Amino acid sequence: DIMISIFKKDPDAVLDFLFDWSQWLLFNETISSYTVTSDSGLTVDSTSQSNSVVAVWLSGGTVGKTYELKCKILTSMSRTDKRTMTIEMVSR
Repeated sequence: DIMISIFKKDPDAVLDFLFDWSQWLLFNETISSYTVTSDSGLTVDSTSQSNSVVAVWLSGGTVGKTYELKCKILTSMSRTDKRTMTIEMVSR
């Protein structure tokens, strides 16, 4: 992983989190495929990709716990990258 970001989420919230590769991709390079995974207890409701961004909608979690959300991409130039977000559960 080259980047780790920390975010806060209430377990009752259903929110989108974005993995943005726009500054990393080379000229004319695109995301060919992606895989999103999360720790058990955090639910990935849906994912989508538009240009250089992978959007992940999350729900669930338990207050006081921390979860990892990972996104791995394969590009049109056969390069691979993986990024991790840390999601801290808080009551808001």
